[in-house]
Amino acid sequence: MMSEDKVKCILTDDLNVSRETIQDLDRMVELLKKWNKTINLVGKSTINDVWGRHILDSAQMWAKRPENLKIWVDLGSGGGFPALVLAILAKEKMPDVKFHLIESDARKCAFLRNVSRETSLNTKIHITRIENAEPIEADIISARALASVDALLGFSQKFMADSAYCLFLKGQACATEVERARESWCFQSEVTESMSDEAGAILKIWNIKRA
Repeated sequence: MMSEDKVKCILTDDLNVSRETIQDLDRMVELLKKWNKTINLVGKSTINDVWGRHILDSAQMWAKRPENLKIWVDLGSGGGFPALVLAILAKEKMPDVKFHLIESDARKCAFLRNVSRETSLNTKIHITRIENAEPIEADIISARALASVDALLGFSQKFMADSAYCLFLKGQACATEVERARESWCFQSEVTESMSDEAGAILKIWNIKRA
């Protein structure tokens, strides 16, 4: 378990997050804990470790953004990880970046809208299943704890601009999932060790085509 103070030090020192951005993250955590009492946004076993397990885990993806980032699509946004955290970081550094959060649960969408409104984020919440969502030409497609790499690539296809890539937060089965995905897909990939979980990884995938 990583303490809140330690995570905030990492965010400010390693990711160059400002005091104002930390305040927005504080507000998100406050709302998450309030809403989580009635809606299962994150596992109850992780709510006391929200800064390490959820905030830092999401925030580390910011370093993987392209310089010309304009549109970010997040699949199965749930409790707002990673999309809301990243939108909070973008608010100060890249305010024109639009985050599209796709989530089928209306109650979770209400939470996503609440945080977006309270922290003035550049987001659009889509209440729909991923397969029913309208195509969006995104620069990045992200997902966390949603599905296998094979399934995620299938979900991502209609959201990808020509130079787009996928960023997936994965656990210890990452390598196995990548190999299985190669049975159906051709792609290039890169794995970066997670800052928040020694068994976790950020998986970047690009040049994606059906095998």
